[in-house]
Amino acid sequence: MPLSGAAEAFGALKKSPRMPLLFVGHGSPMNAIGDNAYRRSWQALGAEFGARYPKPQLILCVSAHWLTRGGWFLTGMARPKTIHDFGGFPQELFDQQYPAPGAPEAAAQIAQSVRQPPGGTALGLDQAEWGFDHGTWSVLKPMFPRADIPVVQLSMDYSRPPAQHYQLGQQLRALRERGVLIVGSGNIVHNLRATRRDASPRQAYDWAIEFDRIVGEQIRNGQLAALPDFKSLGPIAAQAHPTHDHYLPLLYAAGAVDGKEAPRFFNADFQSASISMRSVVWG
Repeated sequence: MPLSGAAEAFGALKKSPRMPLLFVGHGSPMNAIGDNAYRRSWQALGAEFGARYPKPQLILCVSAHWLTRGGWFLTGMARPKTIHDFGGFPQELFDQQYPAPGAPEAAAQIAQSVRQPPGGTALGLDQAEWGFDHGTWSVLKPMFPRADIPVVQLSMDYSRPPAQHYQLGQQLRALRERGVLIVGSGNIVHNLRATRRDASPRQAYDWAIEFDRIVGEQIRNGQLAALPDFKSLGPIAAQAHPTHDHYLPLLYAAGAVDGKEAPRFFNADFQSASISMRSVVWG
């Protein structure tokens, strides 16, 4: 059952005005607790929900940090745990918790309605293994500090080609009419091997600036179907993404864009010279 034709399948989610759509460059986990421009922008964006935008019934987050093989999965537990999937940071960061509830009923309904490309099987449901990794909680906690909106995470099958991630994102589009805020959390440029902690937000490698510029132009011009073909950019793509786990969440967000929705960029600079923090709101 394709999601686009399955609105009545979502008894757990009421019809709503179309929700906006986010891709957030999350960068260092320290952004979750530091008083910097990134965290302040997430706080300001969160304040728009309930004012400019409706308050979400549910948040569906696609994080760079939940990679699976052999299929896609949704968190299906009632109380997802907070995962501290990093090392070498202050204890304050490990003490962070994000106790937002899960949404077992909605997750089960979404899992049955979204079909995994290309075979058409339903999504899997994870009842115990995962939770909220830092790609999710580090941005949601500043946005929605009360942790009162249910959250589910969608894994990314890292064995699949980028085009299939975009195709799955296209199936998520109808959820925006059901009060679901879709959040892709990654980075348009992400090369930890090349980081320079002394760099300012306006300093970055030439290849990082160029890759970010090209992808930003594709987004600005509505050329979203071109985004899965990022490897055709050759050496700059290889430098921007030695692994492409942080790029893939952008494809889910881009796939869920409705028609000619104009993007609004924020945090369009760099962290540590090799991490693009460029973020996008559609709708």
